[in-house]
Amino acid sequence: MFMKKDGIQDQDACYHEILLSLDSLLQNAPTPLAKLSNAAALLNVYLDNINWVGFYLAEGERLTLGPFQGLPACDTILLTQGVCGKAATTQSIQRVDDVHQFPGHIACDAKSQSEIVLPIMQQDQLYAVLDIDAPVKGRFDQKDELYLSQVVKILEKNLFHEKNS
Repeated sequence: MFMKKDGIQDQDACYHEILLSLDSLLQNAPTPLAKLSNAAALLNVYLDNINWVGFYLAEGERLTLGPFQGLPACDTILLTQGVCGKAATTQSIQRVDDVHQFPGHIACDAKSQSEIVLPIMQQDQLYAVLDIDAPVKGRFDQKDELYLSQVVKILEKNLFHEKNS
């Protein structure tokens, strides 16, 4: 059974709630930083069985820690390193069932067992990656990938439309 932190038991219903809430949150947030912060918090509240969710921002040949929820994390990741680096350089989703089998995996939290990373683009350029870790192997499936891709599309659509004061 798919049990959410707020009591929603259906995976589809949970993601629909995330998508509706995210779109509303992003429309009212004044800056990209505020938008990413609230997105990380929202995902942390709704997604079960995760131990870290956040963003790494693209800066040249590295990714720099952005807003997140969870234990302190690696503050810089080279594009040649880890699951985040692979998602950034290939600009494709990386879903890893067992991070210990992933060549070059970066262990910021030893409890992490599986991971999904999705690139976030701005005008055909990498802006950031959404990174979610879980303390169990095989946590993320095709449905998670599909819905999290929709989360990224909402972020890409709203991230750079700043609220008029």
